[in-house]
Amino acid sequence: MPRALISVSDKTGIIDFSRELIALGWELVASGGTGAALLAGGIPVTSVESLTGQAELLGGRVKTLHPAIHGGILARDSSADLSELAQHGYAPISLVVCNLYPFSETVAAVDVALGNAIEQIDIGGVTLLRAAAKNFARVTVLCAPGDYGVVISALKHDGATSSQLRRELAIKAFAHCRDYDTAIHAWLADSDISPAADQAVPDSISIGLRRSHDLRYGENPHQAAAYFSRGKSQTPLGAQQLGGKQLSYNNILDVDAAWRAVSSFDEPTAVIVKHLNPTGIASAHQLTEAFPLALASDPLSAFGGIIALNRAVDVELVGALGTLFIEGLIAPGFTDAAIEQLRKRRANCRLLQMPRTFDDAGYELRGVMGGLLLQRYDLGDPTGTQLTTVTRRAPTQAELASLRFAWRAAQHVKSNAIVLARSKRTVGIGGGLPSRVDAAELAISKAGAEAKDAAMASDAFFPFPDSIERAAQAGIRCIIQPGGSIRDAQVIEAADRYDMAMVFTGTRHFRH
Repeated sequence: MPRALISVSDKTGIIDFSRELIALGWELVASGGTGAALLAGGIPVTSVESLTGQAELLGGRVKTLHPAIHGGILARDSSADLSELAQHGYAPISLVVCNLYPFSETVAAVDVALGNAIEQIDIGGVTLLRAAAKNFARVTVLCAPGDYGVVISALKHDGATSSQLRRELAIKAFAHCRDYDTAIHAWLADSDISPAADQAVPDSISIGLRRSHDLRYGENPHQAAAYFSRGKSQTPLGAQQLGGKQLSYNNILDVDAAWRAVSSFDEPTAVIVKHLNPTGIASAHQLTEAFPLALASDPLSAFGGIIALNRAVDVELVGALGTLFIEGLIAPGFTDAAIEQLRKRRANCRLLQMPRTFDDAGYELRGVMGGLLLQRYDLGDPTGTQLTTVTRRAPTQAELASLRFAWRAAQHVKSNAIVLARSKRTVGIGGGLPSRVDAAELAISKAGAEAKDAAMASDAFFPFPDSIERAAQAGIRCIIQPGGSIRDAQVIEAADRYDMAMVFTGTRHFRH
């Protein structure tokens, strides 16, 4: 009679599955809670204790960790192994059904106690799964109720599971154990990546990712895609979607870029993003003042963009949107009246309520062929960054305010990045170009007449004076940049020639 060991936390479908095994002539061995559930369902079962001759210890912490169990699972289909089992009075176990304590569900609760979380760290269950998966040449392992039917069907039709099915189920069991351990590591470290105290980046990473939902497609219709969640929330950026269509792959990227940008500003600010690049950024006393200024920076490119706001959306802001077509609206909150109007007038527009600003001090990852790149988030200038005037003329107070705003905005523009600003609004943005002078040309072209007397920011140093000369022709009066080029002296000389003020930050903000 073949023997199955059953020890499950999630008992979904286990009664029906066990009945099918009994009908097929299997002997069932079960641990305490599972055994009680099977007996209550009228299913005959042998207890683990009767095999091991040992009662559960430590309140159930130790029950299946015994040679009678693991010898039966790990024995190979050889006469030597089977004979050794028989000498000790043990028998082979051919099927292991096990799923683990609900650790992730437990720690998802607010302010879960450490002791409660620790008790949900499964030891015996993981060991059962790993042992059975290791010996998939002979043993079938099941960790998901959804696979019960597949195994029963194979047993009914073929009398046994195929080697291919056992291999597939073993792979799933190892993945289940991997994800479980990753969740424990992430929670204990309070982060999904935890470096040593003296390291800027870790030696190894454990990334607890779970597929939240499939997307219609990726960047293009021929690319399959899905959203995987790294945190407790199953929604992109942890947002609560209050209206509109499902976010697409491209929407999620733009939402991330827009929210990261608007989180950099303290005053009421509007950021419009298209294809990961801001088209306009503006701050003012109220959002209804900031949004039109951000839109004016590049009204053509704003069509079909994502708007991020760092204050709650009210009906006045909804009115300020006018007839502009937008893909999504992101904010820390929405008034009920605003939601009602947006759902009525913009049924397809994604409305995302964000739980917090972008203040993550962790890491970002990017896949490349054969590996991953990891870096800390760029959250702005490091503490202690000082502005240094390098030209004969220092910026006026008004120019300095414009320079600071342009500098902060430039940090969110794809490199090469050039931003033109007047006071607390962008008037021209050039980004994502391989030539810095071309980025300057684009920003100046977008600004038009507004370029005169504007402040210019560059995310990295100017390699040649050509961008300075082009800026002077447009009437730009002050520039902020990191400095550090071997031709800094030539660049400064050009600025002096045109009586421009230039300050160095000493900090670069590439964004690729």
